[in-house]
Amino acid sequence: MPRREREFAPAKVNLTLHVTGRRPDGYHLLDSLVVFPAVGDRLEAVEARDLTLEIDGPFAGALEPASNLVLAAARLLRPAGRGAAIRLTKALPVAGGIGGGSSDAAAALRLLARLWSVPLPPAEALLALGADLPVCLAARPMRMAGIGEALVPVGMPRFWLVLANPGVPLATGAVFKALAQRAGPPMPPLDGFDGFEGLCAYLRGQRNDLEPPAVALATAVAEVLAALAGSPGCPLARMSGSGATCFGLFPDEGTARAAADALGRAAPGWWVAAAPVG
Repeated sequence: MPRREREFAPAKVNLTLHVTGRRPDGYHLLDSLVVFPAVGDRLEAVEARDLTLEIDGPFAGALEPASNLVLAAARLLRPAGRGAAIRLTKALPVAGGIGGGSSDAAAALRLLARLWSVPLPPAEALLALGADLPVCLAARPMRMAGIGEALVPVGMPRFWLVLANPGVPLATGAVFKALAQRAGPPMPPLDGFDGFEGLCAYLRGQRNDLEPPAVALATAVAEVLAALAGSPGCPLARMSGSGATCFGLFPDEGTARAAADALGRAAPGWWVAAAPVG
């Protein structure tokens, strides 16, 4: 039987996202606290003569296999004479600000490195695929700075997130274009958190600089933020990445699942998920 490998591609959530500058080549400089809750896409691959990708799952219709970042990552890693039949089960909203494409590509790299028994590519090659690739390859809490190449692991208390997306795709380029301030201050030093309350206290003093332009482009983002913030047990709600997915922090599974169930009933057209971090 041909070898088969499986890999999970978790959502990437920006608990903070400070835009701190812009390079002459147009790349924005960021300072972001990133976590990976236990909700995401799934990949599996089996050795084959050629390199192919099939996509299924709830959000498969929004993707074109031939141009998917998973194949670009696979080609970057592929040794001569090897191939794989890859299947991506797409459970995360597309263009949702939770790093789905980058996380899928990073998961493909981890999976295919095992399948083909080859080393992972260097960081500079990963950045060529996208700024989120290095942090998604690590898939653990990180402070991410620069254009995505400066990564520092961060200790996190265990907590829950409720993610909600109103079904409105937001193009990252359009959100950055609408950004008024491109040189804001970075986050203060991260010296660890005194439990869930300490994490929330720190986050209240931070921001997502892309949230105001995203709200201006899609008012549904403001509706999601208000719904999350009004959920019992939620001390903080914020948008992730360039949107439109937003998140609420919750101290435990019970309050998170109750909030997700209530949101799902109140807004049946939204994608809603509750998941732990840590």
